[in-house]
Amino acid sequence: MAKRFIDEGFHVVGVDDLSSGKVKNIPNKVDFINGDLSNAKTIKLLPNKCNKILHLAGQSSGEISFDDPIDDLEKNTISTLNLINYGIEKKAERIVYASSMSVYGEQDSKKSKETKNCEPLSCYGVAKIMSEKYLYIFRKQIPFVSLRMFNTYGPGQDMNNLRQGMVSIYIAQAMKNRKIDIKGSLKRIRDFIYIEDVVESWFRASNYNSSLNQAINVGTGLATEVKKLVKIIIKKIPGTTYRVLGSTKGDQNSIVADTALLRSKLKINKFTNLDKGIENFISSL
Repeated sequence: MAKRFIDEGFHVVGVDDLSSGKVKNIPNKVDFINGDLSNAKTIKLLPNKCNKILHLAGQSSGEISFDDPIDDLEKNTISTLNLINYGIEKKAERIVYASSMSVYGEQDSKKSKETKNCEPLSCYGVAKIMSEKYLYIFRKQIPFVSLRMFNTYGPGQDMNNLRQGMVSIYIAQAMKNRKIDIKGSLKRIRDFIYIEDVVESWFRASNYNSSLNQAINVGTGLATEVKKLVKIIIKKIPGTTYRVLGSTKGDQNSIVADTALLRSKLKINKFTNLDKGIENFISSL
């Protein structure tokens, strides 16, 4: 995201506590602040002038959120409230928020529309929908866009974190041990979207007024069984086998994005094919 905005001529200030990120991933032209946005001291380090706030900070694993729900709340919701207050004070144009498909909870076989009732299954999902509601409350003081991201994958993911990111977890296991441990049914349904398509969605949401004060799904709208994902990875990394283990707490069985708003408000109509995306991902490692 930072690289895209720099390439477009923006001055980017990036904030990260490096709890999972790495300094080597920070583009050279980013003014970097090492800090936790749920901490008021970090907010005081932010610039006096700010046009757009892109809020991707936070704990991003449903499974990990059960380890310490209070920490998850602070990282995902308190950070949002701090940035809302900061944005209002600095008269920022808008705040774009990294929400998640996790806000929906268990869904039927139909695609999830943004108007559907949200009943999250994880502490992470609860914190995400709470942030969305806070953004809505303050929308007249600072406009927002909540992007409900589905299973994002691609270069830049943390390959050492085996509790977040289904695609990166499976690829990391396949490359290291030639064996994939699958927590849950192979028949689970997911909507996998490549990082470049997500970045494009974010860039447009940050600049298109048609997206303001809305929650918008960021997914492909294509339903993919976990079994198909595993087969693609095995094809790309020959000699890999897999085994199915127990389920993951708070996991969703079936979740696919309704992309009508993404297409109409952000004009995103083309998506990277899963096979090609996996190939690009593996080639980058």
